[in-house]
Amino acid sequence: MTDYERPRYMISVAADLVGMHPQTLRIYESKRLVRPKRTAGGTRLYSERDLDRLRLIQQLTTDLGLNLAGVEAVIRLQDELQRMHARLERMERQMREEIQKVHRTYKRELVLYEEPKLPVPTRRR
Repeated sequence: MTDYERPRYMISVAADLVGMHPQTLRIYESKRLVRPKRTAGGTRLYSERDLDRLRLIQQLTTDLGLNLAGVEAVIRLQDELQRMHARLERMERQMREEIQKVHRTYKRELVLYEEPKLPVPTRRR
């Protein structure tokens, strides 16, 4: 887990950092727009990633005028795009590894080919 993903801010601190009321964060969580981690005692802890998500929601609602259903659609598409990008990166890495294996195999099996010398035909009289 990176520092960006590490849960660290309680709801009151997170709300202050993004300029929202804590109740707004609870509403967004109930709509599954943000998913803070919880301590064993049930305290919500928000990561930097969560704060960025909250700022995105704020931008979509305030600047673009989207309602929460629109925000949900945008976030769902953004999450899907990120998953597909990660999948593509994994597939490209696997493909490069497979190509390297094939190249190593060819190098081991490469045999220099020399054309056989055929006897020169003699003339019959």
